[in-house]
Amino acid sequence: MIHIVFNAADIDVLKKAIELDESLQGEVVQIKDDYAVGPIENIYVGEGIEARRQWWRDVLAGGDYDGSVDNGEVDDYKTVAELVGTMRRNPDEIIWVWAAQNKHDVSGYYWLLNYMAEFQGRVFILYLNNLPFINEKGLIFYPEWLHVIPPKEFLKAKKLARPITLSEFEVDPDEWKKLMQENKGVRILEGGKKLGHHGYDYYDADLKKFIGSDWQKASKIINQFLSKNKQTTGDAYLLWRLKQLVASGEYDIQGEPKGMKEFEVKGKSAATAATEEQ
Repeated sequence: MIHIVFNAADIDVLKKAIELDESLQGEVVQIKDDYAVGPIENIYVGEGIEARRQWWRDVLAGGDYDGSVDNGEVDDYKTVAELVGTMRRNPDEIIWVWAAQNKHDVSGYYWLLNYMAEFQGRVFILYLNNLPFINEKGLIFYPEWLHVIPPKEFLKAKKLARPITLSEFEVDPDEWKKLMQENKGVRILEGGKKLGHHGYDYYDADLKKFIGSDWQKASKIINQFLSKNKQTTGDAYLLWRLKQLVASGEYDIQGEPKGMKEFEVKGKSAATAATEEQ
């Protein structure tokens, strides 16, 4: 059995669940890229793959994750090639795909399906869509992320495992292909497995709400967004968007716009704004 997850934090909690139930024994593999953001046109061929990698290079340039595109840390195509090889060599091997109700997991699921079709009947989905679980305090909650589920609750979740149907292998890739053709920058989960498509500036309006009249480090602005905003995304993407807002001239900046702790941002003072208008 091979378990597939889409977040680093999911690995540890799933491994703890495996320790509690021998029937779950197997390797845990992570699909690492965030397919809820960035270009996805021609994402399964060389041109599209390189276009996406170049986009990530531009997004991460000079920031806290600069250089990570080319250090081999994230290579989902290598990961999936190894998965496919294992499945072909071992006809009794099965895959369990774990996904919670969030745009990151669902986007990753859609991307992965392209490589799993030949193993229909051996690939199972555990989609925790609007399902109640019990947290550490004994209270019922509806998790948006796998890693917030206590390990013992995964033993209940395993009962949800079902084969991805032939119909899903036909219909779901068509949904993903439509998004690939539109090739907008941000994907938002609208319910079930339905993804909405928006421009790269989708988060900008909400991000602006956390930029005040006093100097704040970029890290503080981003952390406030992540803790308070309804729709969130990765900190690297938010840092890129914040740099875009600053570059547009809307805000004052001090320090070098590189890492999150290396520069500060605030709204333009009335005096500054008046001077620029002259």
